Amino acid sequence: MRRKLRSPLPQRHGLDAVRLRTPAGTSWTTMRDHLVERLPRVDPARIDAMLREQRIVDRDGPIAPDAPYVPESFLWFHRDLPTEVPVPFEIGIVHRDDELVVVDKPHFLATIPRGQHIVETALVRLRRELGLPTLSPAHRLDRVTAGLLMFVVRPERRGAYQTLFRDRLVRKTYEAVARYDPQLALPRTARSRIVKERGVICAREEPGPVNAVTTVELLEHRSGPDGLRLGRYRLTPETGRTHQLRLHMSALGVPILGDDFYPVLTEKPLDDFRRPLQLLASSLEFTDPVSGEERSFRTRIALQSFTSYAAWAGSWSPS
Repeated sequence: MRRKLRSPLPQRHGLDAVRLRTPAGTSWTTMRDHLVERLPRVDPARIDAMLREQRIVDRDGPIAPDAPYVPESFLWFHRDLPTEVPVPFEIGIVHRDDELVVVDKPHFLATIPRGQHIVETALVRLRRELGLPTLSPAHRLDRVTAGLLMFVVRPERRGAYQTLFRDRLVRKTYEAVARYDPQLALPRTARSRIVKERGVICAREEPGPVNAVTTVELLEHRSGPDGLRLGRYRLTPETGRTHQLRLHMSALGVPILGDDFYPVLTEKPLDDFRRPLQLLASSLEFTDPVSGEERSFRTRIALQSFTSYAAWAGSWSPS
């Protein structure tokens, strides 16, 4: 197996440098000309500045602004980072050893860099805070979902742990807080067909073969403010469709508190940390593919709305 070409640039802010491979053709006179065409979203003046500042390198070092085009070569550079809203909540370390890091991810923090969320992500934060530059996620949680998230320390072990999640060999449970409906018979198993189209924010249920299965159990219920009756639910997914738990709870008539997608999509600014989605990844259990031992992890987060609805509704604190 061919070894991955190592970047001559160190990580910056916990992020690897971008690597580009130039094509075999000779349509460009200089490397600069190729980069301008290759990176249409980057202002050509910015590319010129990066070349002057020696921020674009090949295997021999920085390339000059007038460096001739070299086909089938490699270039590395760090992208300019977007301005991000800081997520004002810490990541809790649940477990750490030579193979795994298991954390309690707070609400509003994305798992990995994507779109508007780059530095303010669990992966980038943990790489910096723990000094583990090769840390990688074994699975993902939605930005608005809190709870257990597992990372792999050693790159050579990544595939083994990611395969556990891919093949659904990890037993996962979630907790949620939603309205309590005494007419809703529980426990029950929700079964439906969920479709998520690329470029569309919300998923939907539609007729057809079932591809999403969730067991819903009521753990307890209590009275809330103004006559609101709240339930705390355990959700056990047998499948892993996008937004599956949120869709199934909404379809049962008890949408999860703080859900801005279901049943109605509501736009929410990225700096609004009020009323976090009351959905929590609460447990992970599996047979370790490396050691063979049984692993079991439990969250240390409690969903705030069930014990203090007023604090959840008015505070930025997600726990």
